[in-house]
Amino acid sequence: MEGEMNLNEFGQIKIAPEVISLIASMAVNEVSGVADLTGGFTGDMLEKVGVKSPAKGIKVQLGENEVLIDANIVVDYGVSIPEVAKEVQKKVKLSVETMTGITVTQVNVHVQGVNFQKEVKDEEKVKK
Repeated sequence: MEGEMNLNEFGQIKIAPEVISLIASMAVNEVSGVADLTGGFTGDMLEKVGVKSPAKGIKVQLGENEVLIDANIVVDYGVSIPEVAKEVQKKVKLSVETMTGITVTQVNVHVQGVNFQKEVKDEEKVKK
């Protein structure tokens, strides 16, 4: 299914769900405190065997002129999860609506994990 908008007398503009996923993915990656997007077990297994998706961790459900988006993220250790999640919601909604003109009804954020790597790297620097 594609998002459709009748903008003028010239015809329709159709936006593929993959485009919306990519826009949302890029918006999520701009939020400080987000370590990564995760595609869940299946998506992560596919990535390990070389199948990469630029919009992993994003699920799009298109309606007539609206979209619902689910984002599966991993956050950095030490951040406020509610604050990061709220910023993801704001950034995704703004980016998708600005670029597509399609109303975003919901951005559901699913925190799938915590990234401890940054903390370990910082501790290693202190020891040296």
